[in-house]
Amino acid sequence: MSKIGSKIQSISTHNSDGPAERGAGPTKSGDRLRLLQDLCQSLELCFDAKFSVLDVVTGDCLCRGDFLPGSNLQNQLELCRAVLRNGRAEYIAESDPVVVLAIPLVEDEPPRYVALATFLIHSADEATIMRAITSLGGDAQEARLWAAGQSARDSNRLLHLAELAATRFASEFRASQMQREIHDLSSRLSASYEELNLLYGLTQKLKISDSIEDLGQKALSWLAEAIAADGFVLELLPCTEGEGEAAANNSRQSTYLQFGHSAIDRYQFCRMIEHLDLVDQKCPQVINADSRGANWPLTAIQQAVIVPLTEGENLFGWLAAFNEVQKSEFGSSEISLLSSVATILGIHAGNLDLYRKQADFLAGVVQALTSAIDAKDPYTCGHSTRVAQIAVQLADQLGCKRHEMETVYLGGLLHDIGKIGIDDQVLRKPGKLTIAEYEHIKLHAEIGYRILKDLKQLDQVLPVVRHHHESWDGSGYPMGLAGQEIPLYARIVAVADAFDAMTRDRPYRKGMSDEKLEAILQNGAACQWDPQVIQAFFAIRDKVARVEHTEKTEESELEDSELALIT
Repeated sequence: MSKIGSKIQSISTHNSDGPAERGAGPTKSGDRLRLLQDLCQSLELCFDAKFSVLDVVTGDCLCRGDFLPGSNLQNQLELCRAVLRNGRAEYIAESDPVVVLAIPLVEDEPPRYVALATFLIHSADEATIMRAITSLGGDAQEARLWAAGQSARDSNRLLHLAELAATRFASEFRASQMQREIHDLSSRLSASYEELNLLYGLTQKLKISDSIEDLGQKALSWLAEAIAADGFVLELLPCTEGEGEAAANNSRQSTYLQFGHSAIDRYQFCRMIEHLDLVDQKCPQVINADSRGANWPLTAIQQAVIVPLTEGENLFGWLAAFNEVQKSEFGSSEISLLSSVATILGIHAGNLDLYRKQADFLAGVVQALTSAIDAKDPYTCGHSTRVAQIAVQLADQLGCKRHEMETVYLGGLLHDIGKIGIDDQVLRKPGKLTIAEYEHIKLHAEIGYRILKDLKQLDQVLPVVRHHHESWDGSGYPMGLAGQEIPLYARIVAVADAFDAMTRDRPYRKGMSDEKLEAILQNGAACQWDPQVIQAFFAIRDKVARVEHTEKTEESELEDSELALIT
């Protein structure tokens, strides 16, 4: 390797712990000064001379070296600016045998620093050297001390080495810039990955059956992993629609959730929302040291990000992070992440409200249909409600899940809806039905199916309505299904239906005794009814009896009230 090559290699080796390794590059004044000091050390190794560094913008000398002993660097400003414009190393002053070498240090945009040093380009006596330096503006006494330690350099090689050094420094700076950009991109990608990962996890938890409170608590814990903050808060505003007990049961309740350090309580949080006037604005708000103001009401909160939970024009609450623990302030990345989470929570809250409204509407429709059945046949008033309650107890005993029991309950309420289409005279006939009348009344299963089949929300109920009169041995109607072919929910409702029908008084007969009823059910197992459902019935016979007792008590009280009104 040539001598010049060795010198350039020494620069690269010396700079290996410099800005390229630091990644972030000279972004602040302290980093810039360290970089310039590194460059000066590299130049000293390369040229065996101490360089001065001049800032051509301010005129300041950042590093003082062997530049024209005793002279003023500021006198060289214009010449140094020309060197920067040209972008290459040059001799900016010459007085044989002394030259002043200037090397542009391209470490900023636009470049502003130049390294300067004085060299002897051939041997000469002391008097000649002193005259040359003083002619260039140096001090004679200091020139004598400088000259004593100098050796002559080859002018062409010196300039060539300077050009190689300038090129190397420019390459180092470009590499530093690229590494800083890669570092910034990596940070952004990392933040984006964390955000996407959090949002993916949050959306995976979105189920219409999940409460906004449960989802909100999960969101707070996940946010704590992505944002360096002391604490997080989710406030859900109350929403009550309707009146009385229905509103209390079906509406979203006011909730205040916290995670991490509890800097403020709910009352203080409400004060902060009011102080910032966020209810009317409904937009994200960042609070840092420069934006708190003299009348800031909460000394425990130094920084905060607060974003609204909205869906359309509806405001459901607030999501907030308090007191950043790394950067001492919140920025756009925290706003973006909290806003994304708040959007998901707001949409979920809106969907839950819509689901509640739809559920309330469906419940109203079912209640109206049930009332229509009761009005059609006053002798069986309350039958559908009792069947629904008993069927749910049977389903529970058989190990059905909650959503399955909800379907069974609706099936019990609506199993006889088809009787709306049955002739009143046949339906209310006090005596025995003729064969034609019995065939007519059997149509209620298909009529009920046709009434409900276009209501998508009741798809799961249709098999109950259509098949609750099928028999285990295949002798039932309307399709003669047998055994496991009969839908499970229909088999459950069939037992509840038969039990209630046999226990109630009719115009043409009294309700059966417990002994006779139980004998019929036991004999009908594996013949008319599913034996497993019959087994479940006898396992909860006491519970079923309580349903019957409660219903009879309520009916008796109702009759007494009606009698009192008449008399």
